[in-house]
Amino acid sequence: MSEKIAQPVSKLCLFGPESVGKTTMARQLATEYQTVFVPEVARDLITSNEFSLDDIVRIGHAQTQAVLAAEQKANRILFCDTDVITTQIYSDIYLGQVPPVLYELEQQIQYDAYVLLDIDVPWVADGLRDLGHRRTELMTRFKTELDHRNLPYVLVSGSYSERLTTVRQLADQLLNAPGSV
Repeated sequence: MSEKIAQPVSKLCLFGPESVGKTTMARQLATEYQTVFVPEVARDLITSNEFSLDDIVRIGHAQTQAVLAAEQKANRILFCDTDVITTQIYSDIYLGQVPPVLYELEQQIQYDAYVLLDIDVPWVADGLRDLGHRRTELMTRFKTELDHRNLPYVLVSGSYSERLTTVRQLADQLLNAPGSV
């Protein structure tokens, strides 16, 4: 009986403020590329924007574990709806502080590409989204966090179909890069 050899998996993080299409895009791309995606686990762990630092720490751990687990199941590429940097941003916005463990968790996963989704699509309210009036500020914050870490990213804007085309091209580049499977 042969043992399955783990193949390298490219990780693509869809990044940006609320209501820019991350979840929909991650789900659709995972289907198209016959792989899995990692949703934003906070949506399963909290039901309102009333949460504590303990909740934030729990979200950070759960998001990290979800990515690590999905990486084992992914077919060459893994699409992630968010990352722990996002958890840090929202912790700071809602609670005025960031638990240090979130910076440690951030170091556990390196993404092969970040896609910063622009705010040029309509904001859609739901049970958790409540910062539509701060979209420009949040977009600047998300971009600043990537720049501060010297993380390369592709800024993607336009219609949903234009965004999808651009991200597909990036995914194809990751899959066709030297050393990829």
